[in-house]
Amino acid sequence: MAAPKTTPPPDQPAPCPVCNGSGEVSRTVQVGRKRRTVGKQTGFCLNCLGSGEAPTD
Repeated sequence: MAAPKTTPPPDQPAPCPVCNGSGEVSRTVQVGRKRRTVGKQTGFCLNCLGSGEAPTD
């Protein structure tokens, strides 16, 4: 009997180094003339455009 054929799993793209594959990054929110820090706000990563995959050149 022949051995069963196995196919290798598809290559996974590398995660984005900026957002670590999550697609979101946190930014500090500052208000007022003295630029007081009041918290953080999340937004999509501009490096990978929210996909979480490392961009290719």
